[in-house]
Amino acid sequence: MSRELPSAGWPAGEPLTVAIAVPLEPEFVDAIRAVDPAVTVLYEPDLLPPERFPADHAGDPAFTRDPEAEERYWKLLNSADVLYGFPNESAAGFARIVAENPKLRWVHAMAAGAGAAVKASGVSSAELERVTVTTSAGVHALPLAEFAMLGILNGLKRTAELAADQRAKHWPALRTPTRLASGSHLVIAGLGEIGLETARLARALGMTVSGTKRSAEPIDGIDEVATADRLPELAARADALVNTLPGTAYTDGLIGREVFAAMRPGTILVNVGRGTVVDEEALLEALESGTVGYACLDVFAVEPLPADSPLWDHPRVLVSPHTSALSAAENRLIAERFAANLRKYLDGVTLPHRVDPVHFY
Repeated sequence: MSRELPSAGWPAGEPLTVAIAVPLEPEFVDAIRAVDPAVTVLYEPDLLPPERFPADHAGDPAFTRDPEAEERYWKLLNSADVLYGFPNESAAGFARIVAENPKLRWVHAMAAGAGAAVKASGVSSAELERVTVTTSAGVHALPLAEFAMLGILNGLKRTAELAADQRAKHWPALRTPTRLASGSHLVIAGLGEIGLETARLARALGMTVSGTKRSAEPIDGIDEVATADRLPELAARADALVNTLPGTAYTDGLIGREVFAAMRPGTILVNVGRGTVVDEEALLEALESGTVGYACLDVFAVEPLPADSPLWDHPRVLVSPHTSALSAAENRLIAERFAANLRKYLDGVTLPHRVDPVHFY
């Protein structure tokens, strides 16, 4: 979910300094510089950890700065009005820069769900009124939606059973039919940008779609839109349930025993939102009873997923290590999003995808 709140804007013609706090390719830094002549972009790649893979915003954990480089890094960030990325890509880094830099007005986060890190930083609501935090929500919508469809199709087409038979070199005497996507019904918990992109792909396969949103206004192409309290009612008609919701006090354990009890046997569950939304103990019970026929999980209540979690070894669960949003295009897409937002900020236009300073979504 995201909110659009007014931006304080920037005085016309006044110089504005942006500091790049996370690894980023030089061509994307140049694209940010090109937004306006009034913008100075500070970028010192030797102070940033190397990426191990595309969009590795935290960079190589083995990277360290000597005391002189560490001082230079923080001096650079403390001279900025706007930051691209959290310092050291951490909640602690965000807390430090807010405390040390009184001129800081805006930080753009790499994550779509940056609210959890903002909350973990302990930065006060008053400071969050001074320092706007925006997220990269929407940039990850397509890869997450494609992953959600992967999970749905895996469940419909029995790929877990096929893989087990292949490993055992077993050719069943009786062939088991698979289910069609066309004509199946998908319920999406969270009809934000990720949810709507998932709905678009699902409808292209002939699925019907319903889902939840904070306000239940109709949405074109969605059979029914309801608030989260009606999720059990929607789940009772689902062939598949996809969660895209962020982790908040309001979504914690939302997909739990009540929702699972309402499901029909063999329902597919996909989670590309946050792990805390799904009650994992209740999920395991639903898997054992057959209520959930297949679960495709990219996120978990505790990450990394503990080695003793039964989810690792369950024959009808796919464990993905919170990587479904990653793509080779991510850095470019986030830089383009930031550049567009920077133009808005300079023009005094509302900044989208601001982290709510009270509810942290």
